[in-house]
Amino acid sequence: MDRNTIDPKYKWRTEDLFETDKAWEETYNKLNNDIDKFSDFKGRVTESAKTLLECLKLYDELCEVLDKLYVYSNLCFHIDSRDTFYHTLADKADMILVKFSSETSFIVPEITKLDEETLKSYMNEEEGLKIYAHEFDTIMRKKAHTLSVEVEGVLAKTSDISSAADNIFAMINDADMVFPDILNKDGEKLPLTKGNYIMYLESSDRVLRENAFNALYDTYLKQKNTIAATYYESVKKDVFYSKIRNYKSSMSMALADDNIPEKVYDNLIEAVRKNLGLMHRYVKLRKKLLGLDEIHMYDLYTPLVKDVDMKITYEEAKEKVIEGLKPLGENYIETLKSGLSGGWIDVYETPGKRGGAYSWGAYPGHPYVLLNHKDNINSTFTLAHEMGHALHSYFTWEKQPFVYSGHKIFVAEVASTVNEALLMQHMIKNAEDKKLKKYLINHFLEQFRGTFFRQTMFAEFEKITHEKVEKGEPLNVDILNKIYRDLNLAYFGEDIIVDDRIDIEWARIPHFYNAFYVYQYATGYSCAIALSQKILEEGEEAVVKYLDFLSKGNSEYSIDLLKGAGVDMTQKEPIEAAISVFEKLLDEFEEELE
Repeated sequence: MDRNTIDPKYKWRTEDLFETDKAWEETYNKLNNDIDKFSDFKGRVTESAKTLLECLKLYDELCEVLDKLYVYSNLCFHIDSRDTFYHTLADKADMILVKFSSETSFIVPEITKLDEETLKSYMNEEEGLKIYAHEFDTIMRKKAHTLSVEVEGVLAKTSDISSAADNIFAMINDADMVFPDILNKDGEKLPLTKGNYIMYLESSDRVLRENAFNALYDTYLKQKNTIAATYYESVKKDVFYSKIRNYKSSMSMALADDNIPEKVYDNLIEAVRKNLGLMHRYVKLRKKLLGLDEIHMYDLYTPLVKDVDMKITYEEAKEKVIEGLKPLGENYIETLKSGLSGGWIDVYETPGKRGGAYSWGAYPGHPYVLLNHKDNINSTFTLAHEMGHALHSYFTWEKQPFVYSGHKIFVAEVASTVNEALLMQHMIKNAEDKKLKKYLINHFLEQFRGTFFRQTMFAEFEKITHEKVEKGEPLNVDILNKIYRDLNLAYFGEDIIVDDRIDIEWARIPHFYNAFYVYQYATGYSCAIALSQKILEEGEEAVVKYLDFLSKGNSEYSIDLLKGAGVDMTQKEPIEAAISVFEKLLDEFEEELE
């Protein structure tokens, strides 16, 4: 689909950030000069309460501007990664981010030199400092891992280098990777893209599924050594920073940012490993219902219930999402409708556009959502998912100052997945006939497989690869493939043929370049199941707590935010509860088949 032919209502409105590229350039130049103002604070950040407040207010003010510059340039670049003009703007945004980080790197080390009593007295002296109380607590908690002003300055200057592996992978994956056309069972030639790959795997045409699977991974195999080397460098980067900051491991460093106990990560893997028999049972059932002598990896996505027309246009998807999320109350729904029609969303796949989906934005404006919509149920749930992220940002930005305007990843995936869970339960409840209900239950099972079990497998992959490098062991394509193959064998069991090409699947997962991110999809899913049940069963009281959670941003640690919403992730119960729901869905699905 050519971008020029798409109705503007299906494109996001980047002019809400900057009306013109010229305005972006003017703001960029001004910020470049304003950053120099920080030199006045070097060595004197904490000389008085007034000076500390002035420094932090300047930081927040310029950081807002920087965010707008960064988001705008990358949004424009992401709609066509072949566009060298916006590629240049995005590079310039990277460069000024490095400068900003470098020129402000002295602030935290200087604050850490304060004793806690002096810091408290400063907050009593200057009312404006009180909003930073949680931020100060975070800084002091990390005191042992904050280095000298000089070393922090050097590390800040390495931020562009540290993102090199991610940037290289993105260019390989989004700009240079070209997939061949494939044939369906009738010999018809069809285009293959990252965006339509899963749609092909969902097809009832097994020839198409196998050809899509083979063609996609054959393309990645052509880049196997380059991508393996790129990922190895990313892992080495993670290990380097954890060592230099005196963390016991790269996982410890990643989780410490939000004060997440390591047992949360380990509990997830242990609980899922203990219950992999349920996934093996699902695979065996899938093999039986598909009537296959052998079930392959490319047979995991096709619906088990045939002849159900679940083609859903984007306009229909919007209506379904609105209906499914009505339990969240009038305020949520009105805001959702505003976002769906307010220039927040870029809907359709076009040449050069970044794959996948995300929500992003710059405080205090409105969020943006990137989609690559296909007329199917997966895209309907993607819309619900990304609008969950978007409204999380929207409600936070309404209530919080800039310093708490973000979301830690641990809670970010909760908001998106609650939306998915509510939508699914609505659709199952309102299914028109038995066949449709079976189809939806199967889709719910697939959400568990893809979001809960699969992301836990990804999390285990990351843990293994990082531990190897921390022990001084190398990573290459053969080692990475073996790790990934062994995990597939364990997670899917003996009833499936683990095709050789699946060994290279790790090479197409962008989230692996943001280490120890993906486990939060699984923990978030556990939280979402619990919260969605509370919302449906307890009504207004649970909704009030949930909306309060959405409005808090990162003003508290994630574990505490979730406790306020009604879920304690330091315990195994939410994970075990999610597994229990999966088991009940399996039981219900089998009963519907009788």
